[in-house]
Amino acid sequence: MASAKPKKKNPRLASGRKRARQDVKLNAANTSLRSKYRTAVKNVEKAVAAGDKTKAAEAFGKMQAVVDTVADKGIFHKNKAARDKSRLSSKVKALATAA
Repeated sequence: MASAKPKKKNPRLASGRKRARQDVKLNAANTSLRSKYRTAVKNVEKAVAAGDKTKAAEAFGKMQAVVDTVADKGIFHKNKAARDKSRLSSKVKALATAA
């Protein structure tokens, strides 16, 4: 999904150049955390789909920590994080009661 974006002109002011450098680092960090978030959610969903309640519960515990970290940093809204945790929690609980 690496699309070729048009190259931006370099800022003239030193503060603008510094800001551009910082933005590159911040963008990389945010992208990494966003990916970690999605992977954690996907792992729980896979475990639930497979019907493995122990693996689902373990993955859900790890997912909660990742979701909270990402929400605290402001990468996703806190309400989105709470919504995702709630939905996955109900799926894991349903899996546990069904067995």
